[in-house]
Amino acid sequence: MKTFNMTLEQITTEPDPYKPFLLSQGIRVGNLIFISGQAGYADDGRIVDGGFRAQGEQAFSNLERALVAGGSNLNNVAKVTIFLTDMSNFGDVVELRRKYFSQPYPADSIVEVSSLYTPEAMIEIEAVAVVTEVRRDAGSEIDQP
Repeated sequence: MKTFNMTLEQITTEPDPYKPFLLSQGIRVGNLIFISGQAGYADDGRIVDGGFRAQGEQAFSNLERALVAGGSNLNNVAKVTIFLTDMSNFGDVVELRRKYFSQPYPADSIVEVSSLYTPEAMIEIEAVAVVTEVRRDAGSEIDQP
């Protein structure tokens, strides 16, 4: 029987707004990446001005940055969960998905919640993606995605 060494590898970007809260921006295990919820925050950690669309654009940008840091990209997202504080923004979410994803579009759940981690946040996106980058891990052969 063949066994696999599945270790958890933390994914971080700089700046890392998650560090003070003892959260990982993402975890890579095997050929999968699990990205924590990415909101519309700027590098200073504050929610961007400009309403829902501006926050959505920033959230997708933050998602892409975390995916790339883990060895993947938006084209290899298999599943997203998008949390909204107001489902009336659903049309904007469809437009954002059209802009940032391509066919085959990822599986998706869109959920309205009463609030996110800060009252100003209107959207948060978490994702599961396939690793696309071939990497050498210590003591192993080349990791094939």
